[in-house]
Amino acid sequence: MKTKLMSLFFAVAAFGVCEFATRAYAAPPEGDADRGEYLVNAVMACDGCHTPRGADGNFVMEKRFSGGSQTWDEPAFLVKGANITQDPTTGIGTWSADELKSVMTEGVRPNHAPYNGVPLAPQMPFPFYKILTPRDLDAVVTYVRSVPPVRNEVQPPVYKAPMHVELIPGAEKPIDEAALGSPVKRGFYLATIAHCMECHARRPDGVYDFRNWLGKGGHEMKGPFGTVVVRNVTSHPKSGIGEWSDEEIKRSLTQGISRDGRPFKPPMARQVWFSHMAPTDLDAIVAYLRTVPPLE
Repeated sequence: MKTKLMSLFFAVAAFGVCEFATRAYAAPPEGDADRGEYLVNAVMACDGCHTPRGADGNFVMEKRFSGGSQTWDEPAFLVKGANITQDPTTGIGTWSADELKSVMTEGVRPNHAPYNGVPLAPQMPFPFYKILTPRDLDAVVTYVRSVPPVRNEVQPPVYKAPMHVELIPGAEKPIDEAALGSPVKRGFYLATIAHCMECHARRPDGVYDFRNWLGKGGHEMKGPFGTVVVRNVTSHPKSGIGEWSDEEIKRSLTQGISRDGRPFKPPMARQVWFSHMAPTDLDAIVAYLRTVPPLE
């Protein structure tokens, strides 16, 4: 699987466009050696923040996970995608597996120089990773630590205000693996680690509201692509996707195409990853989305 997925990722040709085949893979079992690769490359979309892009917007895959090219300048922080390769000086090569797990689920850097326990900005979706089963967390950490080291010094974060983190109801702790046998619960699990509600549960003022605004969208995003408004993905029949068929929802995820045939703009260009998701996992995400309460 690793050779197949990596060859496809090196073929990514644009920020907002998936240029490789939309073949889906069978999801390896939880805890399997390939499981972390599957989660990172088909679900969690880690490249989106951590892999540099060239002037044309393409991923520079020979520098994969070395960070630095994307910047988020928010009222509370200014951060760049971090170098998460095994480079010992500019990456995370000196971190232990347990330290990386703590970063992923607690959002706190290792308590030694030069990190000194500094918290992460919530641009790193660690609240969404708290739900990871222990075996999946182990698998992801193992895979990330297998990526070759790349020396690339990234500008350190600038914190302008205390960090405030919202937890996702039902995802505050690792999910019971037995629950993943339920398609709806498995879909919630996958949609959470894919941090879908990072965009779709933000109010127009940009504030996260996972209790009263889950899936409603409305936040305005601006970039080289222009301006887009995050859409409503609740089960509402008119304002949301309640009238979409299962196939239309899956096409939107794996091909980046709306129900009316419109291609999505880059913020929702997740087909680069989701096109490699196992069919049963796609079905589970659809099953979960059907249960998101309708909001107009």
